[in-house]
Parts: sequence; C-alpha cells; structure tokens
Amino acid sequence: MNIGQEILENLKEEITESEYKRYIKQLTYDVKKSTPELAIYYAPNALVVNWIKNKYTEKIAHLFEVKTGSKVTVKITLKNLLDKRKTKKTVEVKQGSSLLNPSHSFSNFMVGGSNQFAYAGVKSASEHPGTTYNPIFIYGGVGLGKTHLMQAAGNVLQNEGKVVIYTTVEQFLNDFIRHVRNKTMERFQEKYRKCDVLLIDDIQFLSGKEGIQEEFFHTFEALKGAGKQIIMTADKHPKKIGGLEARLQSRFEWGLVTDIQPPELETKIAIIEKKCEINKVKLSKEIVNYIATVIDSNVREIEGILSKLHAYSQLMHIEIDLEFTKNVLKDQMNEKRENLTMDTITEIVAKDLNIKPSEIRSKGRSKNIVYARRISIYICRELTQNTMPQLAQYFGMKDHTAISHTIKKINDLIKDDEDFKLKIDELTNKITTAS
Repeated sequence: MNIGQEILENLKEEITESEYKRYIKQLTYDVKKSTPELAIYYAPNALVVNWIKNKYTEKIAHLFEVKTGSKVTVKITLKNLLDKRKTKKTVEVKQGSSLLNPSHSFSNFMVGGSNQFAYAGVKSASEHPGTTYNPIFIYGGVGLGKTHLMQAAGNVLQNEGKVVIYTTVEQFLNDFIRHVRNKTMERFQEKYRKCDVLLIDDIQFLSGKEGIQEEFFHTFEALKGAGKQIIMTADKHPKKIGGLEARLQSRFEWGLVTDIQPPELETKIAIIEKKCEINKVKLSKEIVNYIATVIDSNVREIEGILSKLHAYSQLMHIEIDLEFTKNVLKDQMNEKRENLTMDTITEIVAKDLNIKPSEIRSKGRSKNIVYARRISIYICRELTQNTMPQLAQYFGMKDHTAISHTIKKINDLIKDDEDFKLKIDELTNKITTAS
C-alpha cells in the first residue's frame, strides 16, 4: 500500500463509514506525480472534488505531516481532465509552484456585465500572448473569478506547449527564501525568468516586502523584455496597494488593468445553471433562483453549495426541493436578524429602488412608491419582530388591517410574478448580509 492510500486509511478512523465509502474511498493517489511536498489525488467528478476540498483537505495534509514529519500540499483534482491535457512541455512542480486547475476554462466562465471586459482582455492575451495585452492586472473581491479567468488562459497556452507557471505571491516568497537559504538562486531565476507565461495571484501581498519586491521587479523585467505573458490578480487597483514600490506600480499599469465586479442576479443564475450542468445536479428553477439570491457576491460559494446539497441529499436519501435547500443552506444565509430595524430595511430598499426613505413612509400613491412600500412592509414583517399595529404606525397606514391587506397582495404577487419574487429575495439577502 502506498503512502497516499495509508493516509486515507488513517482518515477512515476519524470520519463516519458512510462518508468514507461515499467520498474518500473514491480517491486515487498518484504515486508517480506526487512529491514529498505535493500529494495528488484524483476524484471521479467535481462534486466529490469540492466536497473533499471543503471538508477534508486540511485533515489529509495534517495526517501526511504526522506520518512524514514535513508539510505537504494536498491537491484534489479530476483525473479525466488531467488525462486530456496533451502538452509538449509540462510545468516543473516544486515547492512554491502550483498546478493549474484543469476545470478552469473559458468555456465554463460565465460572462456578464460585471466581468465581460476582463474576459475579453484575458481571452485575447491567450490568443496572442506577450503582444496584445501585457501585463494584465485583474482586481476585485474574493470569489469573483479572477483566478479562474487567469488559469483559463494558462490552460490554453499550456496545451499549446508553452511553459506556464501559476503561483501566488506567498508561494513565490517561500520559493525565494528556500533558494536563498540553499544558495541556489540561479535555479530560482532560471525557473521564473525562463517560463513563457507567469500567472501570479494576490499581488497585494507584495506590500511592504522590499526584498521580494526587488526580486519580482527583475523577474517582471526579464519576462516583459522577452515578450513573455504576465497575468496578475489582486484585491485592489495597483494605485491603492500601499507599500508598493512606485516602479512596480507603474509597470503593473503598463498593459491592461481591469476589474471584476460582483455579478448581477441574472449572471449568478446563469453561473448556477452552468455549474449544475457540469456537475450533473438537477435543480428546479425555483431552487436555482433561491440560491442566486442567497449568495451575496462570492461566486466561489456556488460549487460548495451544490456539493453540500448533493451530499446531504445522498446521505439522507431526500429529494432536493426548496424547503430542503433552505434548511441545508441556513448557515450560508449569514442572517443576523436580531439587529435589524425597520429604518435599516427601509433605507436599503429605498437606495436599491432609487427613491427616498421618507417617500416610502409617506402617503404617496405613485406606482414606484407603492411598489417600494409594499416590499418594505413585507420584508419588515418577515425579518423583524414588529407587530402589524407597529408596522401600520411606522408606515403611516390606518391600522393593522391595512397591513394585513398589503401583505396578502404581496403574497399573491409572489405567487404570480417570478420577477417580483426574485426582487423580494434579492433585497432580503442584501439586507440580511448587510446587517
């Protein structure tokens, strides 16, 4: 038995038998490609990949450390996708570098208004590396697809025989320190300055690190001077990264600087539908819409949510319906209702619908004011402990019967108008995640 399988046998003692049989038992350890610093396991499908990544990667890494005495990076990936990658050259896998995720492609990156410019720029660079846009600097919040987009270009170019290195600033720094200690800087420079494509995540972590900034500057210069493609990501625009040398900041802005914004509701729905298709998960339109409204902006949550739903339904032998989905995802909703006030709810609704909070509480009868007032009343009733008389007083209505009548109208609209229901759900999520 190889060490990878031994580790899984050890894990078996720490988890339930059903989870071991359903998920862990499906893993296959790659003896040939694994190294003392990297353990590669293959899973049969993306749901198993994500379930194990979310729940057991750290435990597996810990068991390796206990067994071997050294830290090991655990990689869970799809074997069938790796088998399809026919490359003339492969990236040297050492401590400090990372494999590309083969599931990150342009075809499964959902394009919408929030990311279409970034998508177009990176796609163009993958077709004309080192010439069209170089460097590319992508910035935006967590889980919006920056790494996916960058690695999609990396996969295209690697499949064409290019030597592609994907790393993070932290890994680059660790690799640098290791080579300095071992007095093998020539090997470090050969690795990073002779590649065809450098993809580097989390550039903001260069902040305040003078030594590594110096080394990265020379790496950047060597690659750019040789016409090699550089793509970087960060959580903010280069100008807003404090502690960054001026010469680096200016070079990051030489090519294309583009952001990725949180996706609009329609794009989130499209992303969920695409992920369901890829992972062979069947969800009703109602459930897809609900998940889209529960997720605030972090698209990375989607695969975790699908994995969680699939796992719970399999283990509990329950069909995935809306009620089941709500129960499983209650932790994901991040609801902090105890601190919510009617003022908070009204202000958020007013801002979203581009009217004043005072208009919602006024006697105004224009269509947009009535629409906003109905939504505010319904959400206040759902998310606060206020009684109907208290709601009537707050919204300037005659008495509790007027509130009851309004809520009945809203419930009828929710049943008959899917767009209205989506708006209610989206605003409810916005309010609960902002509280």
